[in-house]
Amino acid sequence: MKFPEMRARRLRRSKNIRDMVAQTMLRTDDFVYPIFVREGKNIKNPINSMPGIYQLSIDEAIKEAKDAYGLGVKSVILFGIPEHKDDKGSEAYSESGVIARAINEMKSALPELVVIADACFCEYTSHGHCGILNKEGELLNDPTLEMLKEEAYVYAKMGADIIAPSGMIDGMVKAIRESLDENGFSDKAIMSYSVKYSSAYYGPFRDAAQSAPAFGDRKSYQMDYRNSDEAIKECMLDIEEGADYLMVKPALSYLDVIERVKNEFPYMPLAAYNVSGEYSMVKAAAKMGWIDEKPLMVEMLTSIKRAGADIILTYFAKDIARMIGA
Repeated sequence: MKFPEMRARRLRRSKNIRDMVAQTMLRTDDFVYPIFVREGKNIKNPINSMPGIYQLSIDEAIKEAKDAYGLGVKSVILFGIPEHKDDKGSEAYSESGVIARAINEMKSALPELVVIADACFCEYTSHGHCGILNKEGELLNDPTLEMLKEEAYVYAKMGADIIAPSGMIDGMVKAIRESLDENGFSDKAIMSYSVKYSSAYYGPFRDAAQSAPAFGDRKSYQMDYRNSDEAIKECMLDIEEGADYLMVKPALSYLDVIERVKNEFPYMPLAAYNVSGEYSMVKAAAKMGWIDEKPLMVEMLTSIKRAGADIILTYFAKDIARMIGA
């Protein structure tokens, strides 16, 4: 077959023509906005390593969620900073805990908002690890599952729409699904952090959530960034256990993994977490005048969606929503 002379630049002549043939478009519905919630009232503590992001008391967190919703960002994910920590992270599964109360009050104030509850223990434990430890400081899998079951139940009872386990604990999706179903919450969905790498990109988050481990690291339960076959295995296990959504975290250095997961499991909604370090690098470079923040933000988020993510958790959610419109 003989083709006529082809000139690709004909389709790039103007912005309207480029928009006409664009394959990947961002929508406000694509985004989930992370919010850090702490005890107190009228608190809005800036996070130095994450310009524009704050630790918020429940009343301020509700204002922030309403602001995001007004911009078209209809989903948030909540992370807690408790007043007291212990070796079991007991405030994570207490009905009087900061996140349980935040879920309840946020859903009362804005019922249409999709509230995702991160289910983990690193913010709540005195040692900063994601569950129960033995005397040698090793994470115990099955005792941690029992705590996760209770945490998921409490969050569902308080009104969370989606439970998002992030600890990479073996069997976490099955345990949470059983807990939800046994307690009458079969309609609650699970967004599993199926592919969560042990990453240096998490540093600013640990400032925000005050969740840095007191010793050691999390490499024995989070994934090795050198591996991608393992990501497919983790996703398969979570699907078998009842996950409703999959997630890849972080996003930018793992676009190949996002693409591979989406190709392997096209029928599963796929989230990607544009994590704190990715956000902070852009903010820092923009402050120094080295990059133009807004177009870089759009390019970065577009690349994540182009790779295959259906949903993007990002601290840029409000910023990008202002640009692209509700």
